[in-house]
Amino acid sequence: MSHLRTDAVPRPRVAVIDYGSGNLRSVEKALQAAGADAVRCVRPETVEGCDAIVLPGVGSFGDCALSLEERGLTPLLHAWLQSGRPYLGICLGYQILFESSEESPDAQGLGHWPGRVVKFAAAPQRKVPHMGWNSLAWEKPDKIFAGLPAQPYVFFVHSYYPSPREADIVTARCNYGVDFAAAAAKDNVHGVQFHPEKSQSTGLRILGNFVASLRADN
Repeated sequence: MSHLRTDAVPRPRVAVIDYGSGNLRSVEKALQAAGADAVRCVRPETVEGCDAIVLPGVGSFGDCALSLEERGLTPLLHAWLQSGRPYLGICLGYQILFESSEESPDAQGLGHWPGRVVKFAAAPQRKVPHMGWNSLAWEKPDKIFAGLPAQPYVFFVHSYYPSPREADIVTARCNYGVDFAAAAAKDNVHGVQFHPEKSQSTGLRILGNFVASLRADN
């Protein structure tokens, strides 16, 4: 006699954008542990049937923008973001939501949020890149941060950070000799400068909240 439940809630399908740079396996494994089915997306058609997009990012802003365009993913991302469907950008996947970056002056970001990406200024007591654990200071609520304590520590690896023109989208800040927008969100679009997949239990809680929000939307 079978004891399998037929009314179980299906696992959300999350498209992990692969633009040809970096190891996506850690992000995929973290999403799987958080309760999602991760589907690697190289071409637009791979996203069909998915509930959300996660864009992890390593490498340069310009290389990311070019690769997304070459793979036909830029129009997909524009349409997805404009439709209000769930999106999570990690590190460069957060930065690419803005219009431009000092790192690649000739490259265009997705321009979903107004603002540009800037580099940490040289300073005697500040090493660049910003690499390692640092704490967040909450700016405003975001459902992906539900249940987290004040000033949780997360893992960063970056030399550039977004400078949004709309302050009301910033959900968390971090201080590295300068306060910067460590996370932002509006509607179903979320971006984080740190790496949840490298942030141990805190990062898994963030990804779990994101996946749980997909179930709530269905």
